[in-house]
Amino acid sequence: MDIMQIKANKHFFFTCIVTTLIFICGCSHFQVKSNVKEANDLLSQGSFKASLNKYEQIIEKYPHAGDRILYEMGFIYAHPKNDQKDYQKSLECFQKIIKEYPESRYRQDSKMMILYLNNINVKDKKIAEQNKQIVEQQTMVEALEREIKNRDDQILALQKKIEVFEQEMESKILLFQSGPADKILIEKKERRLRLFAEKKVLKTYKIALGGNPEGPKERQGDNKTPEGIYHIDSRNKNSRYHLSLHISYPNEKDKKRARELGVSPGGDIMIHGIKNKMSWVGEDHADIDWTKGCIAVTDEEIEEIEKLVPNGTLVEIRP
Repeated sequence: MDIMQIKANKHFFFTCIVTTLIFICGCSHFQVKSNVKEANDLLSQGSFKASLNKYEQIIEKYPHAGDRILYEMGFIYAHPKNDQKDYQKSLECFQKIIKEYPESRYRQDSKMMILYLNNINVKDKKIAEQNKQIVEQQTMVEALEREIKNRDDQILALQKKIEVFEQEMESKILLFQSGPADKILIEKKERRLRLFAEKKVLKTYKIALGGNPEGPKERQGDNKTPEGIYHIDSRNKNSRYHLSLHISYPNEKDKKRARELGVSPGGDIMIHGIKNKMSWVGEDHADIDWTKGCIAVTDEEIEEIEKLVPNGTLVEIRP
């Protein structure tokens, strides 16, 4: 098979590395895929170290797949169930993707992971300092007094948990009794989404926007979140972002602007949750604008919104 034949069949392969006059990359792709599956199987079995070792072998043998392998390794180093987790090594993996692979499809997720890991480091330092203070105080208290205090603290903590749970349940009951919502107001500058029913605010959510949030969406691929009047026209409970509500972008104004610019206005603008397998990032996701033009909330929040917002609900997106 010569070089022209390889190009003619390139849709069968993910990558093609020409190191000599004749080199067939399809086999390399399937070998990478097979090795990655083996590493993933080790990860699913809880063998984090063995999985990392396998990925190191893959990246050494198949450097063209480096960004994908670095992403998988970074995820394993920071995995919550990894007893030997190493946040620094995880951080280095994601930083290397951003530095060495400018066109990688893993760049945006890597930026999100870097933010999350930096937050973890700050929180760990605070926890360590608090633990140190607690230990110093406990050494000043005799065993019996400490035991009594601990029991009192446990009772108090349990009471507070019960109170919080009751408040949350009461709040949810009142929320659903007041619904459904008849309007969604999204304020880009404030990074805020509010649900309304008969002009009364039902609930407010913190949001993340497209990676290029300033100004209205003009064309496909500009990573901007639209501005204007729309409505919810469908929903997807099998979304790659937990679940999603589809917004009726583009409207007539958007289409006219795109025609004048001679471009496609784009589409697929959603209100959705966090990317599948990354829901553990939680509220920290909203610290950066990471979507491709959509409006993102946490998985728990999109579940709540989905129940309160029927199809046809008005959506107003302000600058």
